[in-house]
Amino acid sequence: MTGLVARRFAGLILTLVVVSVFIFMVMDLLPGDPASIMLGTSASPDTLAALQRELGLDRPLPLRYVEWLGGVLQGDLGISYTYGVPVAGLIGERLAVTLPLASMAILMSLVIAIPLGVQAARNHHRSVDLAVSLFSYAGIAVPSFWFGLLLIMLFATGLGWFPAGGFPGWSDGYATAFRALLLPALALALPQAAVLTRVTRSAILDVLAEDYIRTARAKGLSERAAVWRHALPASLVPIVTVLGLQFTFLVAGAVLVENVFNLPGLGRLAFQSLSQRDVIVMQDVVLFFAALVIIVNFLVDILYLVIDPRMRVASR
Repeated sequence: MTGLVARRFAGLILTLVVVSVFIFMVMDLLPGDPASIMLGTSASPDTLAALQRELGLDRPLPLRYVEWLGGVLQGDLGISYTYGVPVAGLIGERLAVTLPLASMAILMSLVIAIPLGVQAARNHHRSVDLAVSLFSYAGIAVPSFWFGLLLIMLFATGLGWFPAGGFPGWSDGYATAFRALLLPALALALPQAAVLTRVTRSAILDVLAEDYIRTARAKGLSERAAVWRHALPASLVPIVTVLGLQFTFLVAGAVLVENVFNLPGLGRLAFQSLSQRDVIVMQDVVLFFAALVIIVNFLVDILYLVIDPRMRVASR
């Protein structure tokens, strides 16, 4: 087990280094000069050259990459060209919104999807299964931002139960902050719950068709026990796989919902830095997203080994 984890961790480090090189090179190839954008088209060549030297843009690409990566390893992500503040502080402020939002969405998705998927599998080819399938198809088809607009119209504008957008900050109290995140979290959770419901249903049906489940039923095992005590635990590998993918998507891909609800999240910061050509913020945010995906996949791989002992044998 220790050797497997060590090999996976070494692969994680190597992947992060390769990804960091790719991100830095792609960002350098983007059109437009950050110094020119900051100074405007009327800046003199001398002023432009001075700012490029100050930002380090006149140095060779390999040297700039080594300096950037060395700063990242020390927790120094540089200074934003647009905001003039440390990028680490910007990312930290935005993560204080995005991580709770993604966590709430994942929790809602689990609460919705697991019971629905189990009931659909228990009632295969019946009306309950049909209703759950219709919910899944509708949830997958409806975009999160459109569902968010419907939630605003109903619960914010119509009923006035929740704010239509904005984030007051955690200093105003946890209840107020979570209330502001509830509608966007629900908008993000519905499509993810629809996908997870389909995966849960399919995984449980596959396990219920196994010989040992049929033998247990023949010996008097109830349908409820067969599903909850045997089929669901044996179906955790595909469910955990989808959850890992969904969490990284919710952190990195919630930009549309964050814009709909006017939330100062990390996705919105990435969108703003791209429009403002703030290269240092862009490459740090993209590196964070890439690192999150790689680390979550690493943790999911380790969780596989814990959930299913057969995978420990197959990986040796």
